[in-house]
Amino acid sequence: MKHLLLTLPLLPLLAAAQFQAPTPAENLVQYAHPLVGTAKMGHTYPGATVPFGSIQLSPDTDTISYEQNGKYNPEVYSYCAGYRYQDPTIVGFSHTHFSGTGHSDLGDFLVMPTTGPLQLNPGTADKPRSGYRSVYSHATEVAEPAYYKVRLADHDILAELTATTRVGIHQYTFPKAEESHVILDMMAGIYNYPDKNVWTFVRVENDSLVTGYRQTNGWGRTRTVYFALSFSRPFKTYGSRNYDKKEVYHGFWGRFDQQHNWPDLAAHQLRLHFDFGPTTAGEQVKLKMAISPVSTAGALANLRAEAPGWKFADYRQKGQAQWQQELRKIVIQSPRRVDKENFYTAMYHAFIGTTIYQDVDGQFRGLDQNNHLAKDFTNYTTFSLWDTYRALHPLYNLVQPQRNADMVQSMLTHFDLSAEHMLPVWVHYANENWCMIGYHAVPVLCDAIVLGNAPFDQNHALDACVTTARQRWYDGLGDYIDKGYVPEDKSGASVSKTLEYAFDDYCIAQAAQKLGRKDIEQEFRQRATNWQHVYDARIGFMRPRLSSGQFRDKFDVLTTSDPAYIEGNAWNYSLYVPQDPAGLIAKMGGSKNFVPHLDSLFTMNLPDRFFAETEDITREGIIGNYVHGNEPAHHVAYLYNWTDQPWKAQPRIRMILNKMYHQGADGLGGNDDCGQMSAWYIFSALGFYPVAPASGEYALGSPAVYGATLQVGQGKTFTVTVKNQSDKNVYVQSARLNGQLLTRPFLPVQAVRQGGTLEFVMGGKPARK
Repeated sequence: MKHLLLTLPLLPLLAAAQFQAPTPAENLVQYAHPLVGTAKMGHTYPGATVPFGSIQLSPDTDTISYEQNGKYNPEVYSYCAGYRYQDPTIVGFSHTHFSGTGHSDLGDFLVMPTTGPLQLNPGTADKPRSGYRSVYSHATEVAEPAYYKVRLADHDILAELTATTRVGIHQYTFPKAEESHVILDMMAGIYNYPDKNVWTFVRVENDSLVTGYRQTNGWGRTRTVYFALSFSRPFKTYGSRNYDKKEVYHGFWGRFDQQHNWPDLAAHQLRLHFDFGPTTAGEQVKLKMAISPVSTAGALANLRAEAPGWKFADYRQKGQAQWQQELRKIVIQSPRRVDKENFYTAMYHAFIGTTIYQDVDGQFRGLDQNNHLAKDFTNYTTFSLWDTYRALHPLYNLVQPQRNADMVQSMLTHFDLSAEHMLPVWVHYANENWCMIGYHAVPVLCDAIVLGNAPFDQNHALDACVTTARQRWYDGLGDYIDKGYVPEDKSGASVSKTLEYAFDDYCIAQAAQKLGRKDIEQEFRQRATNWQHVYDARIGFMRPRLSSGQFRDKFDVLTTSDPAYIEGNAWNYSLYVPQDPAGLIAKMGGSKNFVPHLDSLFTMNLPDRFFAETEDITREGIIGNYVHGNEPAHHVAYLYNWTDQPWKAQPRIRMILNKMYHQGADGLGGNDDCGQMSAWYIFSALGFYPVAPASGEYALGSPAVYGATLQVGQGKTFTVTVKNQSDKNVYVQSARLNGQLLTRPFLPVQAVRQGGTLEFVMGGKPARK
């Protein structure tokens, strides 16, 4: 490439007093804010969890149904995380949640403390006292990593939550009341509907211990979660209500009074209450709810191993110490608190999406619905791979290398147990839900192979990638193999699939090259060029193509509802060739044509009508026609690096950082998507980004931090220093890796992983050749 990053005379350095580098003892937890992004498009939850924890204990603010009159209820979309900031009431506290997804499930084992006459229905938001829910105020909310607190106004109860990896811990401070209860709602759930519960079972073991499970049929069609619930003091009485429809055959259990003090319960729809009689002002009832993917015995073992005592403050302190340890994987420098808050909130979100999925003894439920033992690795679940292959897993590979290796092994275990012989697409709780397109476990595995972070059978991993990529029955893949593209008249989202398959194929080629598998490399290197088959040179856009070979006539480059594209439009998707930006630019007429084209993406106006019917894209996530609130364009600002004007990437990146990430309930310009949005922020704020995972290179951008130290594994650190940093000095004047001037706007990933120093010098004008 002809462009260079040139060294210019150094501008005066900022005064040393402006730098506020975190000291070794600085509490980074204070900067991470779980309430950020909890409005409609944030879809995050504000409750208590530890890094990568199985438990995500959080308030749920309503219980609307996924189904309405036999059809999808679009209003349920705003409840993907269970919590919606603008809602005035809390229904209860459930133990499992997704962070920032555009679809949902979970919300298991909702617990709600109440006072007054027993009510087992949740009531409604407009009449909260018609049920067990309660009005609350944000003024009484405190949300921190591993801790949540709120006052339930209608019951005058102070609720506090914390967690270990597998145990949710509740502390309820009651007022003086004649009647005090704890409700356990086995019917509640996120993206709920009347028949979602396949079965629930509850066993009251004694006057302070309850065990059970529930199986649901939703996004995960055979999802079973077991629990063990322990109370800090005995309940005086207990009871239940069975809300099942009356069935013709129901056995002989009807002879017993199962509503009052009956210890052995099973039904589709159950709610239980545990009664603590009169309480005095300030009296506390504590709960510990452990979950397991395997059995109630496993849940009880998790409870005893992780939470043997009742000192709530100790669990909170231990949970926040875990967060401090993880947040210190990257320590940034900045004179502005808001920079630290944005950065560590992003770190927090990045470390809650993917979750541990095994008991303390290593047992987990497999894709075959049998129990297995994880040997020499930790098993993980919640792989939203269409989102997270782009930046989240590359972030893990950099600062969480052991966890990422365990995630790869978890994906290989999924493959080994798959009846379809496929790597995961979108998997949670031993269920493949087949959400979204592509086979994006491939970039994760191949990136680990290429970078050498692969303590697993690498050839088996490559074989799993190849087997997955050759499954002709999968989502237009047979035609893709035969024709070099997915025909739109045979399979929807055809352009998106073609482009994403081609990138995944590139990753396979890269891994095959690393392992010396020449035949595989040649096959998939050729397949990686298939993006060219949907590029219409006459108009300069990726366009849906038919089985006949003709491009489809009806075509609008701006609409986000074109069935040939998924969660994006032709304008954004036409820039999705991360494996070969230089080839794309050449096709589009070189830098002379491409740069103005890319400029216009950020400056043009996308009228509301072009995304009115797309619930995943809103105005908050759009700059011009650049849709940052959805993932297909996340690499786009960095494409300038392959042109003769690489400096143009730098103000664009800083603009996106400033516009799309804020504090507050609307702090994210789109769904966080299990941490992908946050991972983009982390990389971009540091000054580099993985445009093409498995390529071995980062693209340089414009760092927003004043400096950073990254823990990259094996005791090694990588340091970023930024001279002349300011809001106006967004242009990189020079970049040096370990003292050597970088003459291209790229950074070898291995150089970062080996430890060293990257020094940026910033200025207010582009460094042109």
